[in-house]
Amino acid sequence: MKILSYLLVYRRLLLIVLTPLLLLPLPLIIKTKEAECAYTLFVVAIFWLTEALPLAVSALLPAIMFPFFGIMESKQVASAYFKDFHLLLIGVICLATSTEKWNLHKRVALRMVMLVGVNPAWLMLGFMVSCAFLSMWLSNTSAAAMVMPIVEAVAQQIIRAEAEADALEMSCSNGSVNPALELDENIGECENTEWKEKQINRYNNHVANTVCTVEKENEKGKEQNLPPAEAERKGRKNKSNGILKVMCLCIAYSATIGGLTTITGTSTNLIFSEHFNSRYPGCQCINFGSWFIMSFPIAVIILLLSWIWLQWLFLGFDFKNMFKCSKKKTAREEASSRVIQEEYKKLGPMSYPEIVTLVLFILMTILWFTRDPGFIPGWSSLFPEYKSYIMDSTAALLIGLLFFIIPAKTLSRTSNGENTVFGYTPLITWKEFQSCMPWEIAILVGGGFALADGCEVSNLSEWVASKLTPIGSLPLWLIILISCLIVTSVTEVASNAATITIFLPILSPLAEAIHVNPLFILIPATLCTSFAFLLPVSNPSNAIVFSYRHLTVMDMVKAGLGVNIIGVAAVMLAIMTWIVPIFDLYTYPSWIPNIPPTNGTGL
Repeated sequence: MKILSYLLVYRRLLLIVLTPLLLLPLPLIIKTKEAECAYTLFVVAIFWLTEALPLAVSALLPAIMFPFFGIMESKQVASAYFKDFHLLLIGVICLATSTEKWNLHKRVALRMVMLVGVNPAWLMLGFMVSCAFLSMWLSNTSAAAMVMPIVEAVAQQIIRAEAEADALEMSCSNGSVNPALELDENIGECENTEWKEKQINRYNNHVANTVCTVEKENEKGKEQNLPPAEAERKGRKNKSNGILKVMCLCIAYSATIGGLTTITGTSTNLIFSEHFNSRYPGCQCINFGSWFIMSFPIAVIILLLSWIWLQWLFLGFDFKNMFKCSKKKTAREEASSRVIQEEYKKLGPMSYPEIVTLVLFILMTILWFTRDPGFIPGWSSLFPEYKSYIMDSTAALLIGLLFFIIPAKTLSRTSNGENTVFGYTPLITWKEFQSCMPWEIAILVGGGFALADGCEVSNLSEWVASKLTPIGSLPLWLIILISCLIVTSVTEVASNAATITIFLPILSPLAEAIHVNPLFILIPATLCTSFAFLLPVSNPSNAIVFSYRHLTVMDMVKAGLGVNIIGVAAVMLAIMTWIVPIFDLYTYPSWIPNIPPTNGTGL
């Protein structure tokens, strides 16, 4: 038993030592550049999937192994670790840092929820839309971390309102022992707020004892002996627990769904964009605008269907209550509305830094959309000789630089009319930027680019393409579906960024080998890599929500399985319909590099 305990404690160390040793026969026996590159790829992939080493540390292994194997020079590998992706990421993180610092995210989330309303179903949709919108521009983790405290406050207030309503109902049902009823002959007094509060305080202990008694009876298997009033209250308690679960899950899932819509919304989209533009420099079809037009309908479909699925699974999908026209609000709705309004009032009027951050955010979005929209000339056409030099990262860095220049405070006047001068402080500082910058993702992506370059230089990509050619005999939709299901399964137990980094160098030569537009396979795989909904450890958003202890693992598995199916189905629908004309997918493009002839089956 001691040996097993030691092995369990040092399992990561054993994995780090044994993985390179067990795979060592691959380069020693075959002795080709392809085998040496494959050895490096397998070692890094295993370390990524098992997280035996930190992801960023594993990503540095190609910088060590490729020079030793003579695949690439050290300076060539080093150049792969910092590309256009990193410049775009820096600009986006500047915006995210300012947004979090000045609480603009809370104002946006609360305002959107207030617009939707406080009916439980619509309240849930409001939180989902708010979180998804924030996730479009911030990281999925940040979006979930920002919105979840607000959701927790609203949910707890709902439970409190339910308890108050139960106490009031019990006090009214026990009128014979209630002296307050004898003091006032007016029955309408029961609707008075002060009277309700007195009764709640009077019978609070009685309600608590009753609830404890009900729980003990349930444990003994005597639920059938509960009086109707207690059974109804127990049903409402179960419904309250369902509300807690569904509101937590809606935040975890909407944070991921919102990230699908923009290139900068999640790291997997950025990794795909950089890989695609590096492998196919002749194609300029992937930009912020084209990706948004393609993915926004997908995200809307998944969001709405996930909302319906979660409602049905935990609360029951009640159309009558969802779309009721009555103006009278229930106790739960009043409580929710009160919490949201109080939270919004705490923010006060919109401050100067918030206004500047919002203006820069809108300006960055406009520059991204109008750089090269495709159907009309964009602002990059103002530089005809250098149009291809300007990318989304250029606009992101331009706006990001302004956050370090624009002062965070302005002059203010005292009662005497004199100006009060503040010390110059920009909207964000370098320390604040550093604390938000995901350096691990930056290095991880760089390692993926280095692996991709090594596969090209060593001709491993061509070898893989030749071996994957027989898959071309399958129908195209089946090839896409298989790739989607594989990456969706792997990403549940591995980092999303690591998964997409491993599969992109495999799927690109597959598309070339079967003579298919690479976007036909790469876009669905990239989107499905984000569908990590099953487990708390599948992605950080799930972990944040799970930490509030309202969910069990089985709750997340049941809900996540349905959302996974919805997501894959929506992606398959999109890739076979409206995405086809956007990128002209049925045409084999001229920007694909020439590869050795294969026996692939074309479309």
